[in-house]
Amino acid sequence: MSKLRIGTCSWKYNSWHGLVYSEPKPQNHLAEYSQKYNTVEIDQWFWSLFGVEKVALPSPSTVREYVDSVLENFRFTVKIPNSITLTHYYRKKKTDPLVENPHFLSLPLFSDFLHLISPMKEKLGPLMFQFEYLNKHKMPNQDTFMEKFEKFLEQTDPDFQYAVEIRNPNYLNRSYFEFLRNLGISHVFLQGYYMPSVVSIYKKFENLLSDSVVIRLHGPDRSNIEDLSGGSWDRILEPKDIELKQIADIVRDLLDRKMEVYLNVNNHYEGSAPLSIRRLEKFLAGGSS
Repeated sequence: MSKLRIGTCSWKYNSWHGLVYSEPKPQNHLAEYSQKYNTVEIDQWFWSLFGVEKVALPSPSTVREYVDSVLENFRFTVKIPNSITLTHYYRKKKTDPLVENPHFLSLPLFSDFLHLISPMKEKLGPLMFQFEYLNKHKMPNQDTFMEKFEKFLEQTDPDFQYAVEIRNPNYLNRSYFEFLRNLGISHVFLQGYYMPSVVSIYKKFENLLSDSVVIRLHGPDRSNIEDLSGGSWDRILEPKDIELKQIADIVRDLLDRKMEVYLNVNNHYEGSAPLSIRRLEKFLAGGSS
């Protein structure tokens, strides 16, 4: 059954006062947020890898707080900790040697993560594996990646919904989409950075998608729009009318095909995620921005 959920990437921005929040500094941002939107992306748990013995996972109190803050029909999309998705540690300089991450696709660590977030299970949408760009020093080729990932997925809890965001444009091919469909995994369409447009990828592979998709709207240049915003995310700085209309067309097509769609909008996309959502909703209704 088709279902559209539109929300933002993270939610705690005081500059959304008047757009989402009734007060400049609400006591519980998420509780008020959930009165307006029916989904949100949890990004904060992604940043988890700080050393071999320094892996940060969600605290039980935070998980319970989030569950208790939202309405019954609310759903979270969650970025899986990068301690599980990074093949190697981040390097401070490009000349630094690559050091393997011993937790990459670790089943025990992933099991611990699922256990910690299990109290929010009834309010979970897709859990998103976000992989960075995998050069040949990090991953020999696409086939090796899919073999490793399939072996991992075969041993994970099937009661959760999973999605994959890949940052290798050359991986976005028929083999990859057939791989996801056969495993019942959702694809995460990323609009932004150096990735090919959602529109072009959708047109090529729309018939190979599983029953649900995630669309994440990010801008191409974080630093530029951060400079323009000055840290205040309450106005449109770089309007993308043509893109938004194309995204709306894709969403309508997906819903016509009875698919579930999660659409997560980032402040970096146009300058204000709540205002971008308003504009997108007008396009979805068949109007102009």
